[in-house]
Amino acid sequence: MIFSMTGFGRAARESGGVAFEVEARSVNHRHLDLRIRLPRLLADRENALKQRVQSKLARGKVEIVVNLASNAATAKLVIDEAIAGQYVEAARALSSRHALAGGLDVAALLALPGVTRVVEAEIDTEALAASVEEALDEAVRGMLEMRAAEGEALRVELEGRLATVLRLSEAFQARSGEVVQAARQRLQKRAEQIRRDVGLSDDARLHQEIVIAADRLDITEELVRLRSHIAQFEDTMRAAGLDNPVGRRLDFLLQELGREANTVGSKASDAALAQDVVALKTELERIREQVQNIE
Repeated sequence: MIFSMTGFGRAARESGGVAFEVEARSVNHRHLDLRIRLPRLLADRENALKQRVQSKLARGKVEIVVNLASNAATAKLVIDEAIAGQYVEAARALSSRHALAGGLDVAALLALPGVTRVVEAEIDTEALAASVEEALDEAVRGMLEMRAAEGEALRVELEGRLATVLRLSEAFQARSGEVVQAARQRLQKRAEQIRRDVGLSDDARLHQEIVIAADRLDITEELVRLRSHIAQFEDTMRAAGLDNPVGRRLDFLLQELGREANTVGSKASDAALAQDVVALKTELERIREQVQNIE
């Protein structure tokens, strides 16, 4: 099965009152470029989580983000009522002793030093990390499922375009014989014209030129290699799997296909053949655009 490098997955969990979600997204890249963004309390788990993801991927620019969906459980406000009571008693004593008007309101009391403090809630980071790993696995599975669906669509399109390439190569084969025969007839007509004009005949030279022209225009070897590369391309797609990424090999085979197409084009002295070569190169370029997104 072919896998695309484009995918997205998401999973949500809750652990010890801390709700969070994990998002996994990937796009095409020449190598595996993996980045993980974690909240501060899980920063020390980055390498372990990276290794967990790397074992499932071969190529792509992949970003994993762990977001805390609720921060309420991570901290709480604590009021020291003993100190607050001392402030209240002190305020009353001063007011009575010095005949002061007014009193100590709640807002002013809470603002006094030592009355309130914010403390971090106790979080079981081991349990949270285990839950994050579960969510990570789920998000990555979702991403891989999307990559598989995209890969299946790519496979269908590539097979259709390869069929077009094969059809064009067969048309080259049929047309190349006609091109060589036409060149042979042109040379013979030229020799006859020279014989009429000057009365000279050089059959050996004519035969040599015909052989040279036929060799120059013959594309048999290129077509054999072209069909061989097409067969290898198809075999490679069939062998693709999660543990057998094929994107780089397909890209290499496309380079070889393009090289043979260029050689055929350089030998194309016939307008119809030249047009088919242009069509072939166009198909190969479309295939290349799709192969760039295969893992």
